[in-house]
Amino acid sequence: MFSHITLGSSDIDRSRAFYEPVMTALGIGQPFQLDQGLVFGELAGPKLFIGAPFDGGAPHPGNGPHTALLAPDRAAVDAFHAAALTNGGSDEGIPGLRPHYHANYYGAYVRDPDGNKLQAVCHRKYDDTAA
Repeated sequence: MFSHITLGSSDIDRSRAFYEPVMTALGIGQPFQLDQGLVFGELAGPKLFIGAPFDGGAPHPGNGPHTALLAPDRAAVDAFHAAALTNGGSDEGIPGLRPHYHANYYGAYVRDPDGNKLQAVCHRKYDDTAA
């Protein structure tokens, strides 16, 4: 549904220390390198960019918007949350079922070091091994 999302960073080294383990926990790689930023996702598919705003101004996270990343299973949601808290993020919602969305909705919410809100979500049943 989307091509890419870009989140602002005030310190790319701090963002790298946060995002690399968080995205690894979800099995999301870096399809190429950027000189002044980070990119995660698929070369010809959806991507998440992290970097300084193009206008040179300070990055500002919004209140309400968040970026939800698909997790392959519930264990990956748990690993995402743990990696985020270990690497400079803050908790915005512990891993768990959110049945008000649907019966198998398992998610966790965090904020990155710049305050951007991220979520990892798995839509599969716990014992479902098919994608």
